[in-house]
Amino acid sequence: DPLPTESRLMNSCLQARRKCQADPICSAAYRHLDSCTSSISTPLPSEEPSVPADCLEAAQQLRNSSLIGCMCHRRMKNQVACLDIYWTVHRARSLDSDLCLKFAMLCTLNDKCDRLRKAYGEACSGPHCQRHVCLRQLLTFFEKAAEPHAQGLLLCPCAPNDRGCGERRRNTIAPSCALPPVAPNCLDLRRLCFSDPLCRSRLVDFQAHCHPMDILGTCATEQSRCLRAYLGLIGTAMTPNFVSNVNTSVALSCTCRGSGNLQEECEQLEGFFSHNPCLTEAIAAKMRFHSQLFYQDWPHPTFAVMAHQNENRALRSQPWAPSLFSCTLPLILLLSLW
Repeated sequence: DPLPTESRLMNSCLQARRKCQADPICSAAYRHLDSCTSSISTPLPSEEPSVPADCLEAAQQLRNSSLIGCMCHRRMKNQVACLDIYWTVHRARSLDSDLCLKFAMLCTLNDKCDRLRKAYGEACSGPHCQRHVCLRQLLTFFEKAAEPHAQGLLLCPCAPNDRGCGERRRNTIAPSCALPPVAPNCLDLRRLCFSDPLCRSRLVDFQAHCHPMDILGTCATEQSRCLRAYLGLIGTAMTPNFVSNVNTSVALSCTCRGSGNLQEECEQLEGFFSHNPCLTEAIAAKMRFHSQLFYQDWPHPTFAVMAHQNENRALRSQPWAPSLFSCTLPLILLLSLW
């Protein structure tokens, strides 16, 4: 095949850059994003991202420019310069689909949420973590943090098999410290809960608002009340959590082994978390809402980037869901929709 020229390559990054330079706003945003190279990194699942707000704002200003959809061909002239532009524009690629990371960032940008989250993070970490202190700080967070922030952190959607995103979501409840090291019997856990007036009230509230009324799964109350009741248990002896990093199944940290003639009662209690259609659908609906909240205004183009594995292919298409977002807009949307 003949070598492609810029005119034959639709929307090359070199062409898009020249168009951007003709627009003062686009040009300034691009230069600022280029200066953010060392500031935007790919964090480990347990770490917070290092993305300054001004870099995110610059990326937001570029989202409707031709740069967002620009491409590079592996055999084109000035290929290195083209790829340099491509990776500058898409420097925040690590934020593609990880909405749990985005909600963590939104919490960090809110003084109250950030303060409360750091408090339970410190109390629930380290080799000498005291479980009762950790639970108290978790309870404080889910009581005092704004509901959109609290629900966003815990009920954020993850792409299928995105273990990094799922691990961040599951670690919202710091399982290494907040949950008992050895799973007790679920009935013993309930007895412990009933000895505490707050825990007992929260459990009764959960049973009232997340209760399937019949075999068809008709729920007693609306999903929002079920979710509030569910989150109200976090920080009590009956703290539930996601059971893995790859799905949204939840459970208590307990077992029904050794229940004797109370085996059926124990399994019913355990199943009220792990096999509760009202709770399952309420969680799924909230995750769908969070996904739509971030992605409803974003295009989903396909980009052609430099191929490395196949010498015979001229173009390699790669689906990419853009994720450069404004810190201000999601906060406004979150607060206005509740």
